[in-house]
Amino acid sequence: MLKGIIAAGTAFALWGVFPLYLRLLKHVPSLEILSHRVLWSVVLLMSLLAVRRQWGWLALVRAKPRIIVTFVASALMLATNWVVYIWSVNHDHIIDASLGYFIAPLFNVLFGIGLGERLRLTQWIAVALATCGVLWLTFSAGQLPWIGLVIGLTFGLYGLLRKTAALGALEGLSIETLVLFPAATVFLLSPDAGSSHAFASDLQLSLLLIAAGPVTAIPLLMFAYGARRIPLSLVGLLQYIGPSLQLLIGVWLFNEAFDGLKLAGFALIWSGLLIYSVDSLARGITLSAN
Repeated sequence: MLKGIIAAGTAFALWGVFPLYLRLLKHVPSLEILSHRVLWSVVLLMSLLAVRRQWGWLALVRAKPRIIVTFVASALMLATNWVVYIWSVNHDHIIDASLGYFIAPLFNVLFGIGLGERLRLTQWIAVALATCGVLWLTFSAGQLPWIGLVIGLTFGLYGLLRKTAALGALEGLSIETLVLFPAATVFLLSPDAGSSHAFASDLQLSLLLIAAGPVTAIPLLMFAYGARRIPLSLVGLLQYIGPSLQLLIGVWLFNEAFDGLKLAGFALIWSGLLIYSVDSLARGITLSAN
């Protein structure tokens, strides 16, 4: 239990400080960063599979090719989430990006409705408060908070697809990165839009781009290790470590605007999340007791 809490908490903390890493690559185009993220993740994950001799899952994939369809869809959600997040961090929208990860759990509630689940009253209240918060942010800014909505929607859909997938974290992430690998390789080899920053005269920048692999894969694997060892309700509480750190970094380190109007919208969303988290925790305790 303790190892699970430490692993999952560390994963969320690493995601929370991820903007600090991306800011070191601010002058590198978002698609180039994404492509390196895919390339070096493939190298790392294939190495892990080789060391562990963990190839038994390939037989399941050959027997059930439809598994690939699920992971193609999850890979597209992951790539969209990554590129929007990278762009938002390097264009001074860290606060808007953090909003996406705050509201992602509530997207899961809405997906539950689509799957035929009946919501409890507290869940309806949580969704209503978050909706009011998004509407307030839209009204006060004069436009939809599209960054947060895209990040929240793609992250929620990714979680939904992975929840129903037949493979574990390491195998699933390996397939997802392999799905994205051809497009990433073509982009990096393109003379006009490709890897113009890696392996040039700046060794430090090249090493930072190579580090995109472990920076991407390690938190995901730590999260998978921790999530299997602690209750889902506790995972739900720990996941707010990430966007909370992102918000603080955006406000305090990079001086992004966070005025009273934006605070009011976030306060409505936080209120909904508080109700949702308390309800989930209480339900988890009740189910454990029974």
